[in-house]
Amino acid sequence: MEYHFKIHKEKSGFSAECIELEGCRTQGDTMSELEQNMGEALNLYLAENDSSMLVFPAPKKNTGKNIVAVGVEPGVAFAMHLRQSRLSLSMTQGQMMQLLGIKTLSNYQRLEDPKRANPELKTLAMILKVVPQIKIGNIVGSENAIPKKKVS
Repeated sequence: MEYHFKIHKEKSGFSAECIELEGCRTQGDTMSELEQNMGEALNLYLAENDSSMLVFPAPKKNTGKNIVAVGVEPGVAFAMHLRQSRLSLSMTQGQMMQLLGIKTLSNYQRLEDPKRANPELKTLAMILKVVPQIKIGNIVGSENAIPKKKVS
């Protein structure tokens, strides 16, 4: 899963803003620093979700001058996909917990927490059976790397 940043050359250094996520911005003195900061800013922005009802817009295909794709960490992408899938089914966390056969609400909530999401394979298999719209390739398909590209 990759979001896209538009890179701007500043008087001293660079700045970048995520095209799909309003308010997700960063800067760096060098391109190398900016690349690292874009990844950190994106994952922090997506992980700072205090609401189980908040849905971030999905990334779109964006190309153009000074636009780079930035990968989302797999734990953040998984939690985001699971929450969005649950909401698209109009289910509460408790209902999803029961459907998946998870014993406690806190164990289910851990799956929607980007900082703690790390499902066991048997849990992941059950989730994919119950929520087939979650595609593992969308979660781990990105190499989480920013392509090396010169900014003019």
